[in-house]
Amino acid sequence: MSNDVSDSALQAQAERVATAALQHHQRLVTAESCTAGWIAKTLTDVAGSSGWFDCGMAAYSYEAKQAMLGVSPHTLEEHGAVSRETAIEMVSGALVHSGATIAVAVTGIAGPGGGTDDKPVGTVWIAWKRRGGYPTALVFHFDGDREAIRRQTVAAALHGLVELMG
Repeated sequence: MSNDVSDSALQAQAERVATAALQHHQRLVTAESCTAGWIAKTLTDVAGSSGWFDCGMAAYSYEAKQAMLGVSPHTLEEHGAVSRETAIEMVSGALVHSGATIAVAVTGIAGPGGGTDDKPVGTVWIAWKRRGGYPTALVFHFDGDREAIRRQTVAAALHGLVELMG
C-alpha cells in the first residue's frame, strides 16, 4: 500500500463500507488505539451513517483497553498492546460491548517514537470480526511519518471491512 493515502481515497473507501453495510444489513463498531477514532470519523463523514454505524471506541491505555474492550491484563503483559492477541481481544470486546454486528480493531506504533527492534514504528495489527464468527488479524508494516502510518491504517481497516462484508 502506498504511504500517500489522500482524504478523497479514504472517503471513497468509507462510501464502499457504507454501501456494503447497508446491502448486508450490518452495524459497525470500531476499536481504535493508534488511530484514536480516525476510522470512526471517516465512516461517520458518510451521510446516513447513523443507519449502519453503531459506535467507536478509542482506547490508548492498557486500562482503557481492559475497561472498554475487555482485553485481559495477562494478554497485555505477555504480548503487549501491539500484538495479534490484543487486536483479537479488542475486536471481540468491541462486539461484546456494542450493538454492532461487525467490528474492526487497530493497535500499532505510529511513531515517531515507541518502536523496538521486534516492533518497529509502522507495525500495526488490524483485526476484523463478525458477531458470532471468528476474528481475522493481520500485521502491517507501514512506512512514513506518524500521519502517513495512521492514514494507511485507516485505509487498510476500511478495505478489510469491505472484504469481510463482500
